[in-house]
Amino acid sequence: MRHGIAIDREHPDCPEESQRYLTEKGIERTRSAALGLAQLEVKPSALLTSPYLRAVQTGEIVCEALEIDTKELRSTDALKPNADPARLAGELSKMAEEEVICFGHAPHLDDFVAYAAGASATFTSLKKAGAVCLDVESFSPLKAKIAWLLTSKALRSLGD
Repeated sequence: MRHGIAIDREHPDCPEESQRYLTEKGIERTRSAALGLAQLEVKPSALLTSPYLRAVQTGEIVCEALEIDTKELRSTDALKPNADPARLAGELSKMAEEEVICFGHAPHLDDFVAYAAGASATFTSLKKAGAVCLDVESFSPLKAKIAWLLTSKALRSLGD
């Protein structure tokens, strides 16, 4: 899941990149999108997030909607905006959990989807608070298919 709407980089009060936070609109829309995930009966057994504040906040909002303790949210540098998609694949391959939700950034998440699907170029464009579900068939070699991809608007519609 991509993080929700964050303070604009050009805003005079914008903090450093890693500390950019969700706006009120971002919080509201992310909460509504998270309720859509609940309607889809998403039940992750592990939750990973970029250490950047806006991704952590998105993860916390989703935890609340899915009735998961926010202490279950684990930060990883593999979800930082410029991380190599292979790094995330490597981390996921070592996990015993079958359903993992990741909170991160564009275009990193789109790059990971392309990498996992074996595509030669990025072919998705996750919008803020949008989500994609991958069915991973194997990690060695990495092979996955998109089960679904939903915009924030679609998730919010499900949550209403």
